Amino acid sequence: MVERTRRDPPRVSTDRHPALRRRAKRVRPAPDLPAGIRVVPRDQEEAIVDFGDRQVKLTNLRKPFWPALGITKGDLIQYYVDVATVLLPHLRDRAMVMKRYPDGAAGPFFFMKRAPQPRPDWIEICAIEHASGNVIDFPIIQDLPALLWVINLGCIDLNQWYARCDDVDRPDYLHFDLDPGDGVAFAKVIECALILHETLAGLDMPVHAKTTGSKGMHLYVPIVRGPTQKQVWQVAKTVALEVARRHPTLMTAEYRLAKRPTGRVLIDYNQNAWGRTLASVYSVRPHPRACVSTPVTWREVARGLEVEDFRIDNVPARVRRRGDLWAPLLAAEGRIDLARFS
Repeated sequence: MVERTRRDPPRVSTDRHPALRRRAKRVRPAPDLPAGIRVVPRDQEEAIVDFGDRQVKLTNLRKPFWPALGITKGDLIQYYVDVATVLLPHLRDRAMVMKRYPDGAAGPFFFMKRAPQPRPDWIEICAIEHASGNVIDFPIIQDLPALLWVINLGCIDLNQWYARCDDVDRPDYLHFDLDPGDGVAFAKVIECALILHETLAGLDMPVHAKTTGSKGMHLYVPIVRGPTQKQVWQVAKTVALEVARRHPTLMTAEYRLAKRPTGRVLIDYNQNAWGRTLASVYSVRPHPRACVSTPVTWREVARGLEVEDFRIDNVPARVRRRGDLWAPLLAAEGRIDLARFS
């Protein structure tokens, strides 16, 4: 793999983007922390969590992140400790875009792609070359210490790449972001999700649903790695346009806001484009109720649910009770080969 320098001329935009995984300092695997046990102290501003040859310093733990709910930054970090076992497999080996909320969920936020310096020498990096020739060092969350380090930076939700760092152009899944327009009831999102599920099932596509933790739903289809991100985007676009055409009073695939009809659910296929991200499964969102992007069964969807049913205060217990409902997204079997649609 050829590495470029900042003096090299910009490369022509193609479907290929070189990436280099920079492995961290060799350390022993981080031990699992006991589930359901408070690790982050409530009565301290700072704490150090010891993982043997690694320590993570946590700061501003009593800072209110959801003042109306009495939820602090420390409570947010503890939530991620509680769900780490099911969350981490969905993050490993993928570049992470950091979305930082220094003043909590209601405050301003900013995106950060480059892993900040100084940083621990055990944080792994995925260095991705963009079309401009610019190389960005994204952090990778490989284990619990790295997860705590990122959340301590003020990241409420987690936004990882769709493709792993060994080939950032070939994703593991395609997806649809069901985004209700202003004034559109969540019941219409559910209706849209069920129609899209039926359509995809008719194409022999396995599809898994989760709430966004914001106002909509995400539907993911695990795929065989091979097609480029652009090819995956094209398949998602084709499906979205056809389903929206069949149900014009319920949904739309019009991405341009000025031309988008009101009162519809947007089937957003454009989030499949290269470099885009969606909030990860099990991510807390900056929702007034501290909602979590939570995997749900199709039986639950058909029965009816609300985004607010899944929150920082009840999702860890749900995970302990039901396990990882999105484990099929990680499995080698049961993936659809998009080559059949080309």
